[in-house]
Amino acid sequence: MSSIEFLTQHGPSFLALVATGAFAGILAGLLGVGGGIVIVPVLFFLFQSFGVSADTAMVVATATSLATIVPTSISSIRAHNQKGNVDFALLKRWAAFIFIGVLAGSWLVTRVNGTWFTILFGLIATLSALNMLFRTGKSSIFQQLPGQLGQSAMGSCIGFFSSMIGIGGGTLSVPMLTLCNYPAHKAVGTAAAIGLLISLPGALTMLLLGNTPVDAPAGTLGLVNLLAFLCIVPLTVVFAPVGASLAAKLDAAKLKKVFAVILLVTGLRMLLQIAL
Repeated sequence: MSSIEFLTQHGPSFLALVATGAFAGILAGLLGVGGGIVIVPVLFFLFQSFGVSADTAMVVATATSLATIVPTSISSIRAHNQKGNVDFALLKRWAAFIFIGVLAGSWLVTRVNGTWFTILFGLIATLSALNMLFRTGKSSIFQQLPGQLGQSAMGSCIGFFSSMIGIGGGTLSVPMLTLCNYPAHKAVGTAAAIGLLISLPGALTMLLLGNTPVDAPAGTLGLVNLLAFLCIVPLTVVFAPVGASLAAKLDAAKLKKVFAVILLVTGLRMLLQIAL
């Protein structure tokens, strides 16, 4: 099927991809939630509506999500850096370990059955939702970050698990940093930079080393669906500032609770699809 035939036959799906980009951008600006946590499940279910298997849908959704995070994270880094909220000293300590974790995780995506990544995403989405619902942003368990060995492990784990489920790292790095009494505003800003360290090598690995599944949706190169990428990215970039503007006018805390409930339902649905 050619790209033109794909767009003609799947007009509503095309609009859904555009809406996904807008929604992900607004959430990123409004709540500080990485777009990947929204994009992956939408693509996972949308690709299946095209007749794509669940395994293929998950790995293509993961790779495509990482690709969309590259340009949006660059825009987010600039905004956070202007406010002095990007901790470059921490990034320097973590970069090599994040990179190693990303290479390992993204290589696994090109080699392992997508079912495992669906389970992993469902678990992380569910735990993230529960964290948003029941943990206050000010609570911490440790008084400070651990030593170099502990921070190396943190960076490696964030890169490894984030790359396997197509998220930029904020979903994992912000809670981990704030648990160590790290300032929340700096955690969010630094997470944007971590997102670039994860998404760029992760997406390239899946693009260059991934073998395109026979039932992959049209426009897929390696494991990255270029049509979805082109639909999502422009809207995400445009609507992220809109979300940031709305954050100053709306009760972001209440909206975050609503999103957490939606995320919880999504995570559980993905787990149930595997179980049933």
